[in-house]
Amino acid sequence: MIGDGFDTDTEHERGISVAVTHVLTIGITTILIAMLLTSGATLLESETERSAESSLETIGERLADEIENVDRMANEETHSVIVTTEHPGTVANSRYTVELLEGDNGNGECSEAPLLDGSTDCLRLTSNDIDRDVYVPLVVESAMGSDDPVAGGTIEIVYDGDDDELRLEGGNR
Repeated sequence: MIGDGFDTDTEHERGISVAVTHVLTIGITTILIAMLLTSGATLLESETERSAESSLETIGERLADEIENVDRMANEETHSVIVTTEHPGTVANSRYTVELLEGDNGNGECSEAPLLDGSTDCLRLTSNDIDRDVYVPLVVESAMGSDDPVAGGTIEIVYDGDDDELRLEGGNR
């Protein structure tokens, strides 16, 4: 039939264009969903790091106050003072450690802290999962004892009158 108004080539091309449109739509949708999930995971990771850092700062400030209180309780007549403190064992689902560091006129490990000049004693809190250490200044008269890190959670603050020094010990002995 020569003049019936139907062009078989056009009908065939229209059927292909519908299939191509569906494939392109599914492909673009898949790419957009993948990008959304990737950006959401990155956002969640950065928020977790910020939360962990903020929690470490809070724990460090509380622990610094407790250490300063033990230092004030200690004097020449005091042989020893032991105070057991309870803090969270994890921050943002990650274990952490605490160290007492002595300032050494700007040459000590406290000089690595962004706002400390290195002459001030400090606490360093380190989480297993974030890349930044948190430093908290300390104002104490006693010397710093062992700088071995202790795990977060139950921490004993010990003043040894024989050596006139403060140290931290794990509370689960």
